Amino acid sequence: MPDHTTQAPRDDRPEESRRAHLSRLFDEDAELYDRARPGYPPRLYDDLAELAGARPGSRVLEVGCGTGQATVPLARRGCLITAVEAGPRMAAVARRNLAGAAVEVVTARFESWPLPQDPFDAVVSATAFHWIDPAVRMARAADALRPGGALAVVRSQHVRGGSEEFFVEAQRCYERFDPRTPPGLRPPAAADVDGSDHAGEVALSGRFGPTVFRRYEQDLTYATSDYLDLLRTYSGHRALPEAARSGLLRCLADLIDGKYGGRVTKRYLVELGVSSRR
Repeated sequence: MPDHTTQAPRDDRPEESRRAHLSRLFDEDAELYDRARPGYPPRLYDDLAELAGARPGSRVLEVGCGTGQATVPLARRGCLITAVEAGPRMAAVARRNLAGAAVEVVTARFESWPLPQDPFDAVVSATAFHWIDPAVRMARAADALRPGGALAVVRSQHVRGGSEEFFVEAQRCYERFDPRTPPGLRPPAAADVDGSDHAGEVALSGRFGPTVFRRYEQDLTYATSDYLDLLRTYSGHRALPEAARSGLLRCLADLIDGKYGGRVTKRYLVELGVSSRR
């Protein structure tokens, strides 16, 4: 789940190398990720059933399951899931969370994982598809599906709303401790966010039909310590030098406690895009 403010420190490695490096940072503290990361709105799972066929008995491949934020609800709805997760610590926590469910958690990179002979009814990826190599992710997803099966990609981001003034003031902390932060950066309005980039990638692949979108907004309120824990799970924050990261978190904590009564509300836009394999 991308955060609204800081970028990763300057990194001159090729894009694929940089992406792989940032994606591995989540695995450093899988327990914190499991505790701090929010789940998804219940209506999302209703739409996954309607649009992607993620119903009881359907075979679902989940790409980048993390510690199971989306996997657990899908399993409770009776889906038969194979979940591929590159991070060994994340995969271990996911197995613990899914003990007794009809789920196989595989520790592997989706790009190189041998696809099973039997195709899946749906490929689902919740705030993880952007970490997969764009050169192969569409083709690999299509190859994993039966004809007519669905690719369902969930994306989430911070949008305008909630404790708006806090996020304006918080920019001073980011600009102080991360020089790459663009001055005056603000979360976008939900109405200004569209899925055209994803729909375009799907269309260019030639493997899927048109993408159908559903959108959900949710406000989540965090106490200071919980909000700092959430930030510690973001790759951009984890990639900062330790002194800068510590200074940034202290600055934000002082702001939340000093001016916002120890609690802030963050508004998320969650977007589901479903495309059927031709």
